[in-house]
Amino acid sequence: MSSPAATSAVANSVWEQIKSTRSVSDDHLSILHFLFGKNLERAARIVDQGGVRRVSAAPSGRSLFLVVGESRRKEEYICFPEHLCTCYSFFYDIVNRGEQLCCKHQIAARLAEAVGAHREVEVMDEQLALMLSKL
Repeated sequence: MSSPAATSAVANSVWEQIKSTRSVSDDHLSILHFLFGKNLERAARIVDQGGVRRVSAAPSGRSLFLVVGESRRKEEYICFPEHLCTCYSFFYDIVNRGEQLCCKHQIAARLAEAVGAHREVEVMDEQLALMLSKL
């Protein structure tokens, strides 16, 4: 088994390739599926259903993603694709057990951003701060 750092480097390289062409090849899908398994399929479903929004704040330019979950409640999770998600799986499977690199919401945010399939929302810095204060 490869190290998390090596796996992360491979994933980052693939995300950058997708972002540069705004399209996903079969090779990309194969690599991402190998790295993320069923979470890639779940993430693609979220993206296909329009479940990813990037919230950018003015004037700072700071941003985060809001990603809709797949449960019936359609909860939205605050997501920083490379670092954190507020979903249960992130804290249980990634932080606590160390079984995965990232959750499906993080993958959905990266995929949506790479192919330009997210909605953009602009808010004032104060609104973004209020969203983050609820964490």
